[in-house]
Amino acid sequence: MKTFLELAKKRYSVRSYLNRPVEEEKLNYILECGRVAPSAANYQPWHLFVVRDPGLHDELASTYNRAWFKQAPVILVFCGDHAAGWKRSDGKDHTDIDVSIIIDHSTLAAAEVDLGTCWICNFDAKACTRILNLPPNLEPIAYLALGYPASPPNDPAKHLVRKPLSETVTYK
Repeated sequence: MKTFLELAKKRYSVRSYLNRPVEEEKLNYILECGRVAPSAANYQPWHLFVVRDPGLHDELASTYNRAWFKQAPVILVFCGDHAAGWKRSDGKDHTDIDVSIIIDHSTLAAAEVDLGTCWICNFDAKACTRILNLPPNLEPIAYLALGYPASPPNDPAKHLVRKPLSETVTYK
């Protein structure tokens, strides 16, 4: 079994997918790993859409115009319900943070079962809302392209380039 650090280093943004369906058991495993993600006050202010229908997939592709996006056999659309999210005493809404946690759990679960993902935030959220006919309480936060990578990353170490802890951590 891999350590958490090994698993985290294995995950990278995949932008080329095989034309191979994702097995139901792997998809369900990823969804379950996301389901158990923590959230502020355990409010779980999220809803996911699993898009496998080719027609709907093509419509979503119009909201994020990248050729590789169309290759992914599954698109997970992560939505947040700001009305259901926990608010800090100063009004800070934690919905986006909570949705980010479930996405992160999902990306790591996918890496564990040898699937690739790419977390996408640069899409037309209004068009996504219309395409999925989302109720007013749900905001699409991010897409997660999911499938079997067509090839290893061009530069396997690129996603591991990180600032040193000395630049990002302060001990007091």
